[in-house]
Amino acid sequence: MAKKTQKPPIGPIAGVYEIDTGTCALVRDTLTADGWIIEVNGVPSSHIDVDDPTQLDFEYMRWMAGLVRHHQFPGPRLRALHLGGGACTLARYFASVFPDARQVVVELDGALAQLVREWFDLPRAPLLRIRVGEARAVTETLTEDSRDLVVRDVFAGALTPGPLLTLEFAEHVRRVLAPGGIYVVNCGDTRDLTLAKREAATIGSVFPHLTIIADPAMLKGRRYGNVVIAGSDVPLGEDPGLARELLGGAVPAQVWSDERVRTFARDAKPLRDT
Repeated sequence: MAKKTQKPPIGPIAGVYEIDTGTCALVRDTLTADGWIIEVNGVPSSHIDVDDPTQLDFEYMRWMAGLVRHHQFPGPRLRALHLGGGACTLARYFASVFPDARQVVVELDGALAQLVREWFDLPRAPLLRIRVGEARAVTETLTEDSRDLVVRDVFAGALTPGPLLTLEFAEHVRRVLAPGGIYVVNCGDTRDLTLAKREAATIGSVFPHLTIIADPAMLKGRRYGNVVIAGSDVPLGEDPGLARELLGGAVPAQVWSDERVRTFARDAKPLRDT
C-alpha cells in the first residue's frame, strides 16, 4: 500500500492510497487509451478519461449530463454545486461543455481531493473549486439563489447518508437554487424501489416539477441500480431530443414526466430529519 504523504504523485499512478476515510484504489481501465477507475474503500466511485473529459463511463452520469444540456438555464453562465466529489468526473464534463461555468465540488475527504487534483487535469479556480467539507453543512451556509444546478452524488459505501435524503435538506437546496435551476440526485436502490419512491415524494414535496430517468428494467423492479431524480420550479425533461438521446445510449433509458413520477411515488412518505 502506498503511504499517505503530504505531496501525492503528479499524474495518475496505479496503486492503493490511504485517504482520510480509508483507502482509494486507482485502477487503469484497459478498455480506453487513458481511462482510470477510482475505488473508495473497495467500491467503484468514479471513472475518468484523461484524454476526453466528455467521456462518461457511468450511465447515470450520462443521464444527468443529458438532462442538464437539454435544460434552458436563465443565467448567462452555469453555476453548479456538486455534492460528492470523487474524481470530479461530471464537473470536468461540464467545464468542457460549458466553458464559462463556475463550479464548486464539495468533498468530505480532503486527502482524496488532493490526490484527484494531482492525478487529473482539473480546471482551476474560479472555474472549478474543490471545497472540503460535509455536503449538508456546506449547503446550509450558501447564499440564496446562488446556484443554477445542484448535483447530489454522495455515498458512504453503497448508501447515501441520511441527512442528505430529507425534506429539510431539499428545502435548503431549493433556497440555494436560483429560479429555473435544477436539483438532480443519484438514487441507488434495490428492486423494490422503496427508496426511489420516498426520494421522489420528498423532492416532490419541495419542488413543483419532477422527472425521473432510469432504464426500464430498473423502473420495473427487475434489478437494483441507479435512478436519477430531479426537481425544479420549472418544467424539466420535456425536450424530445433528451428522450431520443436516452433511448440511443448503451443502456437505453426512459424519462418520466412530472405526472408519472408523482403517480409512482403517490403512496410513499417523504423522508424527514426526525
